[in-house]
Amino acid sequence: MKTLFSNYLNTFKGLSKEIWWLALITLINRAGTMVIPFLSLYLKEDLNFSVSDVGWVMSAFGLGSVAGSWLGGKLTDTLGYYKVMVRSLLSTGILFICLQYLNTFASICIGIFIVMLVADTFRPAMFVALNAYSKPENKIRSLTLIRLAINLGFSAGPAIGGLIITGLSYSGLFWVDGITCILATLVMIQVLHPKKAKVLDDIKNENPDSAYSDRAFLTFLIAMMLFGIVFLQYFSTITIYYKDVHTLSELQIGLILGLNGFLIFVFEMPLIKWLENTKYTKLGLMFFGAVLTGLSLLILNLTSWSGVLIIGMLLMTLGEMIAFPFSNAFAVDRAKKGNQGEYMALYSMSFSIAHIFGHNAGLQMTAFLGFDNTWYIITGIAAICAIILFILKEKLKATKVRS
Repeated sequence: MKTLFSNYLNTFKGLSKEIWWLALITLINRAGTMVIPFLSLYLKEDLNFSVSDVGWVMSAFGLGSVAGSWLGGKLTDTLGYYKVMVRSLLSTGILFICLQYLNTFASICIGIFIVMLVADTFRPAMFVALNAYSKPENKIRSLTLIRLAINLGFSAGPAIGGLIITGLSYSGLFWVDGITCILATLVMIQVLHPKKAKVLDDIKNENPDSAYSDRAFLTFLIAMMLFGIVFLQYFSTITIYYKDVHTLSELQIGLILGLNGFLIFVFEMPLIKWLENTKYTKLGLMFFGAVLTGLSLLILNLTSWSGVLIIGMLLMTLGEMIAFPFSNAFAVDRAKKGNQGEYMALYSMSFSIAHIFGHNAGLQMTAFLGFDNTWYIITGIAAICAIILFILKEKLKATKVRS
């Protein structure tokens, strides 16, 4: 056991101090994202929105995310990642607190759009900061550490969120989310000020390539958008499925979602360390992750036994652990060819576009086709994603480009 624990700690060695601070800031911020998994339930249960209305609100969520990611990329290339991150975190905290006071369909749609517009300017800036503060040979593990921070926050967030809803009300979630964003801003100002931070990989291109002309990267983004549509069912449609079909309470739902974050926190870093030393390419591993994530929803149709929800969550978690770190690393590697903000904005936008269609499509399908048919269709989307990744892997292999 001692050797196992020692080997686990060794997977974290060599990462820069700035990466650890960035991970802490991300952890503080993400610990308050308990609103997001419960947003569809909040709209349906507390504000009495129809499932169809919830779907359109989630599309506004996605539209704001797309606009924010694009704007974040532009601002990062002009103002720099630090200014964008600080202003985004602080403004998001204030906006989340204000969001709870909106209660009509139109105001909620506008409010969600504005919150995500501001919040997601953070993402491209964070990826560029991570690229700057990490040694080239540590990029994938640095990305994985940030994901560990995100998932540790997600692990605690839903469980705590379920307790807050049970003991207080949904409004408490907005206060916690807002306050944690503000706290993350204060920590960042203290520990990651440009004068204090050491940049380890500052890439400057005199004649940068446009991300829009990188066909391989654009194909990769299509696959990531499809993967996002599948993955995001776990943050909107699945929570309603848990409650309506399997009659789980908010606390039970929070615990199942929290299991995902806990497993990632414990197992992802050793898994990524091991996979880095195998012969598999980044795209090959993403292909496997997409297959597992699709299967996690398909198996829900095989039995009415509630234990299948745990099995599905385990499959999705494994798929996520494999797909996301290597997709992040693939995008960061391609970004070295051009304007990093532009590349990472497009990468973030692929998931933001998934927010536009994923939540709404899943919720609309469940309303008109039922959950079983919805899971079959979403599994089909996962299959298309996997096929695109496989074809891209073979194409890059044929052109001697290491993915």
